Amino acid sequence: MITVSPRKSTPTFRVPVLENPNRISSIDFLRGLVMIIMVLDHVRAFFHADAHGADPMNMETTTPLLFFTRWITHFCAPTFVFLSGISAYKAGEKLQTTKALSLFLLSRGLWLIFLEVTLITFGLTFDIYYRMMVLQVIWAIGVSMVVLAGLVFLPRAAILTFGILLVIGHNLLDSVQVTAPPLNFLWSALHVPGMLHPDPDFTIFMIYPVLPWIGLMALGFYAGKLYRNNFEATTRRSILVLAGLGCIALFLSLRFTQAYGDGQLFEHQSVIWKSVYDFLNTTKYPPSFHFLLMTIGPALLLLAISENFRFEVASVLVTVGRVPLFFYVLHIYLIHATAYFAALALGYTWHDIQTSQNFGSLPTGFGFSLGVVYVFWILVLLILYPLCKWFAQYKARHRNNPFLSYL
Repeated sequence: MITVSPRKSTPTFRVPVLENPNRISSIDFLRGLVMIIMVLDHVRAFFHADAHGADPMNMETTTPLLFFTRWITHFCAPTFVFLSGISAYKAGEKLQTTKALSLFLLSRGLWLIFLEVTLITFGLTFDIYYRMMVLQVIWAIGVSMVVLAGLVFLPRAAILTFGILLVIGHNLLDSVQVTAPPLNFLWSALHVPGMLHPDPDFTIFMIYPVLPWIGLMALGFYAGKLYRNNFEATTRRSILVLAGLGCIALFLSLRFTQAYGDGQLFEHQSVIWKSVYDFLNTTKYPPSFHFLLMTIGPALLLLAISENFRFEVASVLVTVGRVPLFFYVLHIYLIHATAYFAALALGYTWHDIQTSQNFGSLPTGFGFSLGVVYVFWILVLLILYPLCKWFAQYKARHRNNPFLSYL
């Protein structure tokens, strides 16, 4: 049973939206930060000239800026999933009973999966014939919430153990091969990304196998106790800093020694910058233990220190972080539609778009330099922010509307 305690020491920001006593602004800040970084990666995917060519993490073909542009976005999904686990715990405090929390997580998880296979997939493909289903981070969060809906009935120690086993142990499954349908779909959904073709005219693009994400959300839920309303703020920050430093230290030791945790081993290269590239190039699909340590460690540190941020940029990020699903869906449609208009402005035709076999139906040869990509990124954020501010204010004014908790 999750019970409500009197409010005490909950971190807050001074933000230019109506205050909501149920929100934790340091969490919203970090969520907003990783979301705007996420937009950079998606703008790159739609606008960069080499987005569908050479791998930006390939040390033989990349540039320092391109590598960093891709690498920094690795922090987005792990941070978002971990914070979703914390938010689930806080929802339990508001709902007061474990059964109510379980039903909320189940319904919200199913809702996110539905959005992924419908509205979000269409935003990524603009294919009215629905020839591809794209399963990525929203799907992974949805499935993780469905599983968490059952885990919440277990003791906290069991939830922690379950999360640790999945986050650390899923790499033991790397060598397992399942190729015969229909079990290959199940195995792909759990651990192996790739393209599945249940029908010659239909493709399932499995980008985010769910096993490690389920474990990470369980750990986030366990960490939610740090944000109980009566939890002492100094103690919480100390725990977050120690946990963050521990993750970073473990990542460095495992990566340097080429020990367990990532099938893509680090190898010293002939020049130092290539060694740095190789060291940081951990496996994202599915996220290896090295990858999760590398990303969650700094996220925990930033989560601790952000409680004391008091500047305008922080307030902007808090506003964005308060409407994550609204922001996510809107940014996909805005980026994709803008890419279409940019292609038409460059002289491509609707026929070029309609007949393109590229992801997103963008014409072959379309794209810009990385500098222009950054300009488009800033323009997209400038368009999105006032819309997010309006919706955050709307949600704050109507916080008793249960439907808005799903948006």
